[in-house]
Amino acid sequence: MIDYQSPDYRRSRAAYVAQCATEYFVALLVTDAFLAKLLAYVGISDALVGVISSFITLAFVVQLATILLVRARVSVKSLVLTLDTLSIGFFTLLYLVPFLPAGREMRTVLVVISVFLAYTGRYLITSMYFKWANSYVDPTHRASFSAVKEIISLIGGMLFSLGAGFVVDRFEGAGNLEGAFLFLAISILILNAVNFVTIVLIRRDDPRPRGEKGEGLGTVLKMTLGAANFRHVVVMDVIWAVARYFTVGFMGTFKTKDLMLSVLAIQIINIAASLVRIAVSKWFGRYSDRHTFAKGFELALWIEAAAFFVSIFTTGATWYLVIAYTVLMSVSSAGTGQNSFNITYSYVDGRYVTQALALKTCIGGIFGFGASLLGSRILHLVQESGNRVFGIPLYGQQLLSAISFLLIVVLIVYVKRVIEKQKVIVQ
Repeated sequence: MIDYQSPDYRRSRAAYVAQCATEYFVALLVTDAFLAKLLAYVGISDALVGVISSFITLAFVVQLATILLVRARVSVKSLVLTLDTLSIGFFTLLYLVPFLPAGREMRTVLVVISVFLAYTGRYLITSMYFKWANSYVDPTHRASFSAVKEIISLIGGMLFSLGAGFVVDRFEGAGNLEGAFLFLAISILILNAVNFVTIVLIRRDDPRPRGEKGEGLGTVLKMTLGAANFRHVVVMDVIWAVARYFTVGFMGTFKTKDLMLSVLAIQIINIAASLVRIAVSKWFGRYSDRHTFAKGFELALWIEAAAFFVSIFTTGATWYLVIAYTVLMSVSSAGTGQNSFNITYSYVDGRYVTQALALKTCIGGIFGFGASLLGSRILHLVQESGNRVFGIPLYGQQLLSAISFLLIVVLIVYVKRVIEKQKVIVQ
C-alpha cells in the first residue's frame, strides 16, 4: 500500500510543482513576443518565424528513443537532471546569438540549431519525467493536482513575465535591444540553476533490478499502437496538433508587427488571460476527475474553437479582439494541456504509459510541424499579395485561424463520437 502522505512523497510533489513553475518561466522567455523580438532582430522573415516557433514539434521525433531508454537499467532522475539542464542551456545560448560576429544566414542557422537542440533535450525525457513525477500523486486526484500545479505556475508566471516585459521594453526604448537579450540570457541561466535544484529534491525512482529486461519493441507496439483505443487517441492528438500549429506559431509576429503591440502590452494581456485561467483551472481539474479526461478535453476544445473564431476577425482596426483570443486560448489550455497527457492513463496499460506518451507526442509532433510548414507557405503567399485574398483585405493569420477553427470543430465531433465511447482504465 503506497502512502502518498509520507514525507518523501509530499516533498517530491512540492518539488515537482516548483520545477514545473521554473520550467514555465523559461518557456515564457522563449516564446511569443520575446522570441519574436529576437528573430526579427536577427532578420528572419515572418513566415520563417512561425516555422521556428513551431520547430518544437519536429523535436518530438526524438521521443521514439524513449522506448529504448525505458528498456535500459537507468535512473530517470539522472536523465532528467542531465538533459533538462542541457536543454535550458541551449535556450540561454539562443539569446547570445545577436552578440556573435556572424551574418544573417549564419545567425539564422544558429537560432534554428539552438531551438532544435533545446527542445530535443527536453522532449527526449518528457514522457519518462511525466510518469516518474506523477507516480508520487494519488491517481484519484491527478487532475486536481495538475490544476493546482498549473495555478502556481500561472501566478508566478504572471509576475515574472510582467517584470521581464517591462525590462525588455525599457531596453528597447533606450535603443539597446541587445541589452534586453543579455538580460534574458542571464535570467534563463539563473532559472536553469533553480530548475536543477528542484529536480534534485524529487524522490529518486527505483531502477530496474539488475538482470531484468524491459519489454521488447514488438510487445510495446502491440500494447500501444496495436490497441484500437490508443490509436484513436493518437488520431485525436494529430488533429489537435495540426489545428494548433497551423496558426499559433505565427501569432507572435502578428501581435508585434501587424497589431503594433509592445512587449509589455502583450504581457499585460497574457497576465489578464492567466488570471481567468487560474479562476477556472481547479474547476477543470475537478470536472475531469469526475467525468473523465476525455470529457474535460472536449469541453476545453469548445473554448479553443471560440478563440480561433475570434481571431478570424482580428485586424488593426479590431486589435482589441486579440485580448479575447488570448483569454480564450489560455482558458482552453486549462483543460487541453493536462488532459491530453492524462488521457493516456485511461486507455493504455500502466506498464506502457511512458512509451505510449512518447509515440503519441512524436506522431502528433510530425504532423504538427508539417502543418506549420504549410501555414508558413500560406502566410507568405498572403503577404506577397499585399495581405489580400481574392481581393479581400485579409491578414494571413486570419486565414490560418479560419482553417484551425474548422479543424477544431472536426476534432470535437471525433472526441464526442469516438474517444468518449471507449472504456476507461482506472489506474
